[in-house]
Amino acid sequence: MLLETRKLCKQFGGVYALNDIDFEIREGEILGLVGENGAGKSTLIKILTGVYHKDSGEIFRDGVRVVIGNPGESRELGINVIHQDRNLIPAFNGIENVFLGLPYEKRACIGVDWTKMKRRVNDVMDELGITVNLSLPASHLTPPQKTMVEIIRAMMTRCKLLILDEPTASLTDRETEKLFALIAKLKEKGTSILYVTHRMDEIFRLTDRITVFKNGRSVDTVGTANVDKEQIISMMTDNWVSEKAKANKQFGAGRLQAEHIASADGVVKDAGFTVHSGEILGIFGLGGSGRTEMLECIYGQRPTAAGTVAIDGKTVTKSSPANSLKNGMALICEDRRGKALVTSLNVKQNIVLSTINHYARFGIVNENREVKDAKEKIDRLNIRTEGPKQPILQLSGGNQQKVVFAKALMSDPKVLLCDEPTQAVDVKTRQDIHKLLRQKADEGKAVVFVSSDLKEVLEVADNVLVMANGRTGKQFINEGLTSEQVLACCYAD
Repeated sequence: MLLETRKLCKQFGGVYALNDIDFEIREGEILGLVGENGAGKSTLIKILTGVYHKDSGEIFRDGVRVVIGNPGESRELGINVIHQDRNLIPAFNGIENVFLGLPYEKRACIGVDWTKMKRRVNDVMDELGITVNLSLPASHLTPPQKTMVEIIRAMMTRCKLLILDEPTASLTDRETEKLFALIAKLKEKGTSILYVTHRMDEIFRLTDRITVFKNGRSVDTVGTANVDKEQIISMMTDNWVSEKAKANKQFGAGRLQAEHIASADGVVKDAGFTVHSGEILGIFGLGGSGRTEMLECIYGQRPTAAGTVAIDGKTVTKSSPANSLKNGMALICEDRRGKALVTSLNVKQNIVLSTINHYARFGIVNENREVKDAKEKIDRLNIRTEGPKQPILQLSGGNQQKVVFAKALMSDPKVLLCDEPTQAVDVKTRQDIHKLLRQKADEGKAVVFVSSDLKEVLEVADNVLVMANGRTGKQFINEGLTSEQVLACCYAD
């Protein structure tokens, strides 16, 4: 057995995040780890990588009891992790990021031998069949390129266990296939992979076995070939009914009109659409199509070279996030921890962040009103938290995402721009978000729904707009629509 834990426990504030976890992964296997947000998956990863210290229990590596006190000791044991939030320094180039935490090659004891370092990195890239321009700063790399840089960094050491935490969350289908091919190569080399995701199709395609966590406990480990998706979901969730969002075909007047949007950096070339009161407009495109950049232009977060935006027929001038909020438009951005949340603040402070001026009078903030309104949103969105003053980083990814929605809804927007709103959340939270968006549409709001998961777009949206190469294209009524029809437009010249 490559790695094993026995009776592993970890508590936060008297609440068990992990409770008597018996866990094992074999040499050269791909083990899937599934469970709802808050089930304990991230806590286990952080203990195995030395970020958290266990409260009790034992960890064994090749049958020998070990102590993991910090990330360095974890790497020495051959354990590496690639988190769903990529850990790269934006201003560093690829080579510099690969060598983060690793000793630099020296030239005659003085100066850095960059040539030798590049040679070492190129050897790893050649072995794994990876192609990426490492001379670029990380801020210029796409999500899949950042993933490749982290895999290269992990394989620079004697990596025996690679933990992949939601690795395809921001990848398109084509990029995902490239990652899967690389995972297969790593398995052939004898590297064990702990694959953590909420995407069941990936679990059943890639893994040899599946371990299910629920409420901080390990439910079971089963052979992937011996179970189906329904059995796994029943093991990882309490009793709840999955309901597909009901479509609404009766729309009101146009709420948001965007015409001939072009970004200053040239990513968005000519994009536009109209979304109506009561409508969920799905926008789908492949990686690099400009989906996210278009929403950022409309919201005033990205500089534009051309285009107009109107809400309820009134043109929005002096485009900026603050002005968009004032005009009744809110953005749920793709990068919740980098752009939507202030990670040093607590739950309440994040919820009221965009409307804090409503609680201030003569420079004094009415905290009692803040707490009252935050509690109302916590209850309404079913956010699992110890209370409004719990640090936001202590919440699971799905509950953090619900806080992002709570903050957006505090301003009672007419228009919701949602960019990958269910990225890296569990099955139940995903359903909760779908229901919330349908509820807001039924209230007369206009919802723009961007996702790299085409199946999800077809499940949620009333109409589907295709975007490719920085331009919006054909719009479909989502009635009998197939993925082949949508993808054909994505790949069309």
